[in-house]
Amino acid sequence: MPASPSSSAQAARIALARRLQHLRQDAGLTGKELSARCGWHPAKTTRIQKGESAPSDADIKAWCTACGSADQTEDLIATARAVDSMYVEWRRIHKNGMRKVQEDFYTLHERAGICRVYSSNAVPGFFQTADYATALLRSITDFQGTPDDVADAVAARLARSRFLYEGGHRFVVLLEEWVLRARIGDPATMTHQLRHLLDVLPLPSVSLGVIPFSAPRVVWPLEAFYVFDNAHTVVETLTAEINIRQPREIADYRRAFAELATMAVFGADARALVESAIRTLT
Repeated sequence: MPASPSSSAQAARIALARRLQHLRQDAGLTGKELSARCGWHPAKTTRIQKGESAPSDADIKAWCTACGSADQTEDLIATARAVDSMYVEWRRIHKNGMRKVQEDFYTLHERAGICRVYSSNAVPGFFQTADYATALLRSITDFQGTPDDVADAVAARLARSRFLYEGGHRFVVLLEEWVLRARIGDPATMTHQLRHLLDVLPLPSVSLGVIPFSAPRVVWPLEAFYVFDNAHTVVETLTAEINIRQPREIADYRRAFAELATMAVFGADARALVESAIRTLT
């Protein structure tokens, strides 16, 4: 099963640090000699080589120049940026509000032919109603203490729903039954959201499965994750967004998704669980 995404990000940082360390060693330089050439304290070199401090673009350029390997600068900067984007705290992403990240997700959906989603905590954005999205994003903004642009963020989030109806996109979604029972917003908001799920369930672009409370677990409940084609997986934790592009890890998430699907019910049985949740609210 998938390893901790944060540990995967740390492993990537260590791999980058080792590349820089090997570059120094191949140049025949000690840590102190490299530090002198770069014009910084030796402690900084130690932190970078241990993966404790992320090097900036300027740091990498200075490092490569000091080692006589300026031709590797561009590749190492690209690698460092990819590592930096693997594990990004929500407060950093939302420092100017939530609209931008919603627009970024729009682009991911626009480019992907098939999107596989497992959610244990909320209805996915492309299935959300305006009131449900507003209640959810309002609670996130309040919790994080980030700038309030909820109205704009909701509009950007709801724009994704167009791909349910156009462009030949496919959405294969697995929801834990808890998602149907959780109260996000007031009862009227939840009722409207659940009825909207019934509306999208028959769409040709949608395969919606629900994992019942009573299903024997072959995979434990996981953090919500999105697999875009076979190229990119996004994992959402309480504090961060993790972007995974390593083929082996993406394959692990595909495998987890396939096993979660064996626990889910579809079609009429999934509809029955949604209708049961509606009756509870009304």
